[in-house]
Amino acid sequence: MAQVSLHRIAPESAAEAAAALGEAAADGRRVRFRGGGTKLGWGTPGPRPDVELSTERLDAIVEHNEGDLTAVLQAGVPLARAQEAFRAAGQMLALDPPDGDGAATIGGIVATADSGPLRHRHNTVRDLVLGVQIALPDGSVARAGSKVIKNVAGYDLAKLLSGSFGTLGLITEVNVRLHPLPLETVTAVGRGGDPSALAAAASDLAHRPIEAEALDVSWSGDAGAVLARFGGASAPERARAALGVLSEAGLDGEAVDGDGPLWTRQAAAQRSAEAMVVRVSATQQGVAAALAAARGAGGSAVGRAALGLVWIALGEASPEAVHELRRQLAPAPCIVLDAPGAVREAIDPWDESDPGRLDLMRRVKERFDPCAVCNPGIFAGGI
Repeated sequence: MAQVSLHRIAPESAAEAAAALGEAAADGRRVRFRGGGTKLGWGTPGPRPDVELSTERLDAIVEHNEGDLTAVLQAGVPLARAQEAFRAAGQMLALDPPDGDGAATIGGIVATADSGPLRHRHNTVRDLVLGVQIALPDGSVARAGSKVIKNVAGYDLAKLLSGSFGTLGLITEVNVRLHPLPLETVTAVGRGGDPSALAAAASDLAHRPIEAEALDVSWSGDAGAVLARFGGASAPERARAALGVLSEAGLDGEAVDGDGPLWTRQAAAQRSAEAMVVRVSATQQGVAAALAAARGAGGSAVGRAALGLVWIALGEASPEAVHELRRQLAPAPCIVLDAPGAVREAIDPWDESDPGRLDLMRRVKERFDPCAVCNPGIFAGGI
């Protein structure tokens, strides 16, 4: 039997998006949200949607308040375009996840809680979002938060939506806080072949009063590195101090000026079109084990050393490889991101087994989307 083509909608406003969701709920149709299309393969393969709702026409930088270091962005704005506008004012949105050659949108990044090396200093996307507008499957449009940084009133809907993978509604607009763009950056790099030594050196740096913009580890082949980036007028001095710490740990160090490409590669290694990528949520003490697991599997890895987050790229895309990685690194959750559909169908990509958390997530889903219209089945527990 021929497959029915997917109906595609590209609303121009939050009201249009909400109306489309309300109609889909009334008709019992399933809706998949699409931004730049860079993360469509993430999550559990759910039932085939009836409608694809794209944010491609919700692509305006609504406001850029330079004096307040805030901005209002529609969900379909590519992060790369927003950063270009902020850069002209000497500012940045402190997000640097892999951008899919400039295709990744702000809505998709918030919905998946994606991040890059800047997370070390500036925390997660949920900490950078001040307010949010969302189209709900009951046909209404809701707002929460504000345009100002100091705001504590009301329910923080933005934090709930961050990482919800579009299962509660469609993010149509976000208010974000910005930061000054460092005028100069220098990266201290220490290289070695012992995962434990790399992790220990990175942990040592994390506890030193030499505030880094980013503090990462990497592994490829039979060697790895610690990368500590510093910004501002004192960046060279702090990089030299970091090199002293790395040298004491027995690592071969160097200072890298013009370090932009180095960090672009570091973020890009969190994704792969060929390998299978697993995100490990460990602790600082678990970074060595994650690097060793990548080495043992013949893979590569990058990670936020102080946060215990490591992305492992495995050349063998199989359920068995995932099971072995989870066995070695338990109880640290190992979430499968990029992987062939057959692998994601054979395992639980989310590695979520806590019944209490799953029950809470199901009740939240029921409250926001009782008809299971929005991205059904892709989240943990089949939500």
